[in-house]
Amino acid sequence: MSPAKSPAASQRSYHHGDLRRAVLTAALEVIAADGPSALSLRDLARRAGVSHAAPAHHFKDRAGLLTAIAAEGYGLLAQALADARDLREAGVRYVRFAREHPAHFEVMFTPGLLRGDDLELATARALAANALRTAVSAVDPGDRGQDAGLAGVAAWSLAHGFATLLLGRNLDTAVGDRDPEEVFHTLAGMLFHSAGPDGRQD
Repeated sequence: MSPAKSPAASQRSYHHGDLRRAVLTAALEVIAADGPSALSLRDLARRAGVSHAAPAHHFKDRAGLLTAIAAEGYGLLAQALADARDLREAGVRYVRFAREHPAHFEVMFTPGLLRGDDLELATARALAANALRTAVSAVDPGDRGQDAGLAGVAAWSLAHGFATLLLGRNLDTAVGDRDPEEVFHTLAGMLFHSAGPDGRQD
């Protein structure tokens, strides 16, 4: 488990009115090290140097905290996908997001941990989905087929599957010393005729 932050440092964050951020950051550290099942509001309160009831004031319970993490993750993903120059670049950015935010990524796609009716989560998820749809819609129908919805599922499946396998260390041998993002870039070009600029497989 990741070492706890010093009480002095955590207390400074609290006094600056950023208790919510301090708890989220501590939770992400725990998830990255030990997974969502290791989360405890009481432990997070200890890490933040506040009373055990303080995190509940912001998140109510563990599900509320995990939902906030997922909503933040979808918001970050939407930002990462925005203005991608083409579908292949959107896929690369998706993989990069997963590598840079593994704790968010794990929680986002574990719906049993989340409050499905949370408005913030639904809004952030819709923004991310719209960013992916925008990338797919820019592809010529002659290259992706007439069903843009299924093309989006295919693109998402490829990027998400690659990212999941990568984070699980299942691609260590296949990727080797190569940059995983470059490997995905090549893979996407093999499977999507229009993955590169102007419909060319570059």
